[in-house]
Amino acid sequence: MSETTQVGQPGPRARVMLVDDDPFMLDMLADMLDELGSFDVVRETCAKRALRVLTASAPDLLICDLSMPDMDGIEFLQAAASAGFKGGVVLLSGLDTGVRNAAEGLARAHGLRVLGSFKKPASLDTLRAAIEPILHKDDTGAG
Repeated sequence: MSETTQVGQPGPRARVMLVDDDPFMLDMLADMLDELGSFDVVRETCAKRALRVLTASAPDLLICDLSMPDMDGIEFLQAAASAGFKGGVVLLSGLDTGVRNAAEGLARAHGLRVLGSFKKPASLDTLRAAIEPILHKDDTGAG
């Protein structure tokens, strides 16, 4: 499933890609993003398809599950890094802390800008704190 929606208020929008095999989790994350700001959101339930879209759309932020059936999150992140992805990364998973920390370390070792790694479902406040650099990139001129 691939779906693009606009959430939040009109104006400059950060591009966000959500990758999770659970459509409910994608809906929940999109709703949370709606509360946090203005985003163009691409939702993908298939990691392999997400890689193709990632290279074409160059999102500012990638929020990714680690446990997916067609390609696990670590493989996905390695491929994203190889494709030159430069945006921020938030990892979400129901897996234990050790696995999440290892995935975060591997993502950083591949040159990805990891903003956080959290247990599902992350709270709105947790997500807000993690994506703060994305929320204010236009305010600072950084990106």
